[in-house]
This record gives sequence, C-alpha cells and structure tokens, in this order.
Amino acid sequence: MADTAQTTNQTDRTDLPQRSAVRSLLRLWPFIRPVRARLGTAACVAVLASCISLVIPLVLKWLVDGPVAARDPGGAWLGGAFLLLLGLAEALLFGLRRWLVARPLAGVEATMRETLYRHLQRLPVAFHDRWPSGQLLSRGTTDLQLLRMFFAFPLMFLLVNGVTILVGAVILMVQRWSLGLVLLAPVLPLMVLCSVFEAKYGRAARRAQDQVGDLTTVVEESVLGIRIIKGFGRHRSQARAFRELTRALRSTELGKARLLAWIWGCITALPELAIGGALVCGAVQVADGELSAGTLVAFLSTALALRWPVDSIGFLLAMSNEAAAATDRYFEVLDEPAVQEAGPSAPAVQTRSGTGAAPSATARQIAVPDAPASDAPAPYTAARDATSPEPTAGAVAAQGLVFSGVAFRYPDAPPGSPPLLRDITLHIRPGETMALVGATGSGKTTLTALVPRLYDPTAGRISLDGRDLATISRDEARAMVAVAFEEPTLFSATAAENVLMGGAGAQDDELRRALAVAQADGFVDALPAGSATQVGEQGLSLSGGQRQRLALARAVVGRPRFLILDDPLSALDVHTEALVEAALRQVLSTTTALVVAHRPSTVLLADRVALLSGGRIAAVGTHHELLRDNPEYAALMSGEGEGAR
Repeated sequence: MADTAQTTNQTDRTDLPQRSAVRSLLRLWPFIRPVRARLGTAACVAVLASCISLVIPLVLKWLVDGPVAARDPGGAWLGGAFLLLLGLAEALLFGLRRWLVARPLAGVEATMRETLYRHLQRLPVAFHDRWPSGQLLSRGTTDLQLLRMFFAFPLMFLLVNGVTILVGAVILMVQRWSLGLVLLAPVLPLMVLCSVFEAKYGRAARRAQDQVGDLTTVVEESVLGIRIIKGFGRHRSQARAFRELTRALRSTELGKARLLAWIWGCITALPELAIGGALVCGAVQVADGELSAGTLVAFLSTALALRWPVDSIGFLLAMSNEAAAATDRYFEVLDEPAVQEAGPSAPAVQTRSGTGAAPSATARQIAVPDAPASDAPAPYTAARDATSPEPTAGAVAAQGLVFSGVAFRYPDAPPGSPPLLRDITLHIRPGETMALVGATGSGKTTLTALVPRLYDPTAGRISLDGRDLATISRDEARAMVAVAFEEPTLFSATAAENVLMGGAGAQDDELRRALAVAQADGFVDALPAGSATQVGEQGLSLSGGQRQRLALARAVVGRPRFLILDDPLSALDVHTEALVEAALRQVLSTTTALVVAHRPSTVLLADRVALLSGGRIAAVGTHHELLRDNPEYAALMSGEGEGAR
C-alpha cells in the first residue's frame, strides 16, 4: 500500500484564490431562507436580552445617587427587586432564543447533508475517480457540523454583540462623552488587528479542514484494506504515515491556537487599558465634583457589561472563518456539474474537475449517469473488422447493442495522448451473447462501462435497440441495462437487499430465481438468517466467490434487456463455475449480452467473440474460428499472450 502521507500535498488548497469570508458565507442564504423568520425572531429576542444587560447599569446609577445616597432602605429593596427581575428576564429571553434556533438549524444541517448526498449521486463517475473519499466524507460530516455551530452561535452573536456594542457606546457617550472617548480609543487598532487575524486564520482553518479530510481517507483505506495491511505486515508503515498526518494536523491546529491567543490577548488587553484609563479619569472628575459617584458606577458597569461582547470578537471571528472555509469546501462539490437528464434535443453532458484518487466502489456499482454520444449507429457483421468503412444511414435502426465509431479517452489523460478506444464498431444482435476478449489493459472494462453510461464516449455513438443513448433517460437506461462488475461490491445490508438492488419491484420469487442462476441459493440459505442475514460492510463476511455470485444475482434479478458481465466467474471454483454457466445459458438466451471473458469456459457461453487489441476491434467470429485463424486470440486462450491472465 502506497504511503498515504503524500495525500496532504494533494489536497492542500490554501494557495487557491481566497474568497472573503462574508462572500463565502452569503452562499448559505438559500439554505437559511426557509427558516429566516424563526432565526430573525431569535435574533431579536437575543438583542433584547443583551440590551437588558445595559439597563442594569442605569438602575445602579439610580440606586447609588438615590436610595443609597439618601439612606432609603425601601428604595434600595425596590432597586434590588428590579435588578432581580431584569436578570430573570435576560435569562428567560436567552433560553427562548436557544429554543427558537434548535429545530430549524437541525433542519438546515439535514437539508445541506441531503443536498450534498443527492448531488454526489448525480455526479459522473469521472468525478469520483479524482476525489478522495475521505475528503467527501469530511465535507458531509465535519464541515456541516462546523456550519451548524456557526448558525447557532457566531452568526447570531456577531449581530447581537454588534448591536450591544453600538447601543452601549451611545449610552457611554450620553453619560460622559469625555470618558466615552477614552473607552473608544482602542476601536481603530482592534479593527486593524482583526483584519490581519481574519486573513491568517482563514488560511489556517482551510488547511486544517483539508488535513482532516486526508486523515479520514487514510482511516477509511486502512479499515477497508486491513487484510492487506496485516497480510503484508504493513501496519508499522501505515501507522507511520498516519502519525505524520496527525502531526501535520497538530502543527496546523497549534498555529491556529497561537493566532487565536494573539488576537484574544490584544482584544482583552486594549479594552482593559481603556477601562483603567476611564476609571482614573472618572475618579479625578468625581473628586473634583464634576461627576457624581452614581454616574461613574453606571459608566463603569456599562463598560464592564460590554467586556463580553468585545472579548468574544476573537473566537467569533475564528469560528466564522472556519465556517467560511467549510462553506467553500462544501460548495466545491456542489459547484461540480452533475450529469443532466438526456433528451431528444439536448444530449447530456458530464464534466468534472478536482483532485483525488480512485473512485468509490459504491459509485461504480450503482451509479448510472447518462451521457451523450454522437454519429449514427450501424450493424456489425462477422465479416467486418475495425478498419471497415462507416455504416450507412440506412442501418440507423439496427436492433440490439450497436457501437458505431466509438472512441474514448479518459478525461485526466495527458493532452495529446491517443485514445484508449478507437473506432469501435460492433453489433450485438438481439438475443445474442458476445464475448469480449483482450489482453490486460486493452480497454475491455472501459468499453463495457460506456453502455450503462458510467463514462461518455469521446466520439461515435452507442445505441440500444436503435435508440441513441443520448436520447434515453437515466431511469430508463437503468431499467434496460444491468451490469456485474469484475470487482463485486456489496453494501452493509442483507443478502436479499443486495440482490434486489438490481431490480426495482422484484419480489421473492425473482430473488430465488436470481440466486439459483448464480448458484448462490445454497450458501445464502445456510447463512444464520438466510437471505435476511447482514453481509457486513463490503460483504467482507463472505468469500470472494460468494460475493461474486451475489453480484451476478443482482445483475440478472431484474431480467434486463441488456446484460453486461465483466469476467463474472473469475472467483469461482471449477465445479461451481460449471453450474453457474449452465444456469447462465438460460438467462443469456433471453437477453442481449456483452461478456468480458478471460477463460475458454466463459468464452463458450457466447455466440460470437470480439477480440479487442490496441484499442480496436481486431477480429470478430466464433470461438473456434478465431482459435483457428487468429494467432493473438489463440495465444490469449492458451495463456501465452502478452498480458494474458
């Protein structure tokens, strides 16, 4: 297993152009808009509660200059009771604010998570080929938790504290403008410091969140690949790679802590110095008789009431920048163009960008994005080969599965590199089974992936029963084509649920038929709860052959019109393979099938064989014809060909 510590460099995007935190956070408005009334009410309640705290110093002024100076116990008790009522009102209002925001914010987070998941399902497989799964997981979990915290606290209190500071400053200036100017002296330096802090902290927050995604990727790969790690004794190297990533994250978090400590120290020290200066000036004015003691007490009480709103600026800005970074990361995925629904006048187009590693097996197994193709389809006969002229327009309505002049190059291939597939022209007649044979790396799996629209042809056209794939909706394509991949993927569900995933509305009788075809009914019935047994994540509680048979059952359960099988019997023993082949012949007689084959026993299931070589169809014929007339095919079947399996 490769050293995953290199992932850090792949996903560090702090060098990208930085969007301002405000502009980033404004992109969340569509999610906030449905609950804006309740959040606005909560904000008003919080502002009212915060302003109540500014009334308390005015009551203190009245107490000191009135009942206390006049030695009036009744007035003092009245003032104390009024202060108690104000405190209770403030506490109740803050509790009401919390109740008002709890439910709608949980709904906003759920909506954002569902939106991200739906969009991921609609993105082309090419996107998943490039993005590490850990980066996607962290965006759907950690980043959304940061945003919920931002909605619940910083978003609200940036407004509340801003209003509180503004109202408090007016009260201070009204009480004694000279002392008010002393207290407001640190405002300009604090604004400059906060601006510098915001820029630095925003980059550090983005770096930390990307590193969390890297760690998530490493953990996921280590858990899924635990057998490989243990089997090859690689636990120390994996632990070392993980340790390097955790140390990098720790270094970033410590840098964030230093920045936060620096700004918090400045935000705390400067106002404290101003309060000290105001206290000295006020005491001098009281001694000179220019200011009453009550006014000084009220002034200082108001200044102290503003300490929390001012002191909180540091970590509110920090949380806001973390939320802005999380927002940018979230929308990096949502901004990726999804596969559009195909239509007769508007072929679908799929694009993608980003960085990353291998696609998730889940996406390969169940995602069927639709994509465009071009040019006219035409039939293929055994006499034609890859160098034959283009089909005529009269052959457009050919039935079955038709590849016409198809070419394909992976989107991330180097510019100017030759296509992996070129001028693929092939006609699989209705009810016919075509075996696809070729050396390893010749493009067999890539060619089969074009049929269920996992990728788009870069040239040419694919048609199903005379209909261009570009005019077939995604749902209809899923109903027409079923695929069993070479690497079977199962989900954390029951055996029955994994199989029935291949056929919408399939019932128990279809389940039993599919299990029998795949020769999986025996071992499924022997499971502790039969077909209701949970097979575990990736189906790792089953053997490789059992997983492959369940994947085959999933492909045939829906009785598809077109069946794509990518080496479906590679993990089976000879006896089971013979039983599955016998059952498969009955299924293949009722569908149009393309079967990737590496062994003669699998090739014999097919009516004809197509040899894929050098990205082109080199020959088409029966197994015996090619074995007799084509040296390359004969070498592949004997296991002597270059790259033969």
